[in-house]
Amino acid sequence: MSHSKPPHLTVLAVLPFVVMVIVAVVDVGAGPGVGYLPLVSLGPAFAGLVGGWRRTAIIGAAALLLCTALGLYNESYSQRRLYTAMASVAGVTAAGVAAAVMRQRREAELANVRSIAEVAQRVLLRPVPRSAGPLRIASSYTSAVAEARIGGDLYEVVDSPHGVRVIVGDVQGKGLEAVETASLVLGAFREAAHEEPDLTSAGARVERVVNRELRGEKFVTAILAEVADDRHVITLVNYGHPAPMLVRPDGTTRFPEPPEYAAPLGLGLHDVVGPEPYEADFMPGDQVLLYTDGVSEARDHTGAFYPLGDHSSLLDERDPETALNAIRTGLVRHAQGPLHDDAAMLLLRYQDDREQ
Repeated sequence: MSHSKPPHLTVLAVLPFVVMVIVAVVDVGAGPGVGYLPLVSLGPAFAGLVGGWRRTAIIGAAALLLCTALGLYNESYSQRRLYTAMASVAGVTAAGVAAAVMRQRREAELANVRSIAEVAQRVLLRPVPRSAGPLRIASSYTSAVAEARIGGDLYEVVDSPHGVRVIVGDVQGKGLEAVETASLVLGAFREAAHEEPDLTSAGARVERVVNRELRGEKFVTAILAEVADDRHVITLVNYGHPAPMLVRPDGTTRFPEPPEYAAPLGLGLHDVVGPEPYEADFMPGDQVLLYTDGVSEARDHTGAFYPLGDHSSLLDERDPETALNAIRTGLVRHAQGPLHDDAAMLLLRYQDDREQ
């Protein structure tokens, strides 16, 4: 399958040749008295914007030949002015080659950093199970395209002795430090989810670990959820995170919010009571979408937020992964390009009789 270049890269690739042709035509038409010849150096100047140093050097050599040919064509052009124009072309070419070499080195270093961070993130965010207890599950992670800005969005599903427990969170900041913080949160949650008797205790344990390790340097918004086999409710504990979207089989949508929002994890606040757990009915056929603010705060060109509730019908797809892909496609279409923040989503679908 062939991959076409983005339009702006195609324009930059042909720009040096277009500039040199225009300068040559204008110089020939204006005659030797005007002195457009040094502008031939714009060709190698633009060549350094894309491609490697060899391409820049070749275009510089072509510009030097063009400059010489134009100088010879204009017989009345003084030798001194011709040599000055040729020196200008040679100097700009040398600078362009040096700039291209440095740019390629930076791009290689950036690619290495980005690759390491992405591998670390893939190891960190293990594939979630397709089913656990009474649930069918799907996950999605869409990275913001901005240099090496690997984010700290996180999610995990644990099928514990106390029910299916999940977490979705968002670490303040970007890069490897955010990935390291996400690893800390997930490690604490995986242990707490198995060992703690209730969701409040699991959240408190995660909070203690995060407060001890981060010491107020970063914070993490997070929401924990629990679905037990013997109860048709979903229990939630919210640490300053966007409320999940609950969708009924008839299309009714609501966003269960906590009685009072608690502080995010990691702020290390003393004498502050942790979040109170709260519940919402969760019956066969219901769906809960947990997400980070990269979803709810995605903006279009007018600055309008993504209306997640208006697109809940996309979750009607029988396959949870297909449904989640539809939401993600709509999100990117709304943003009309790369997202400005990472967007993680976790879909929990309570299986009905048709899916058992």
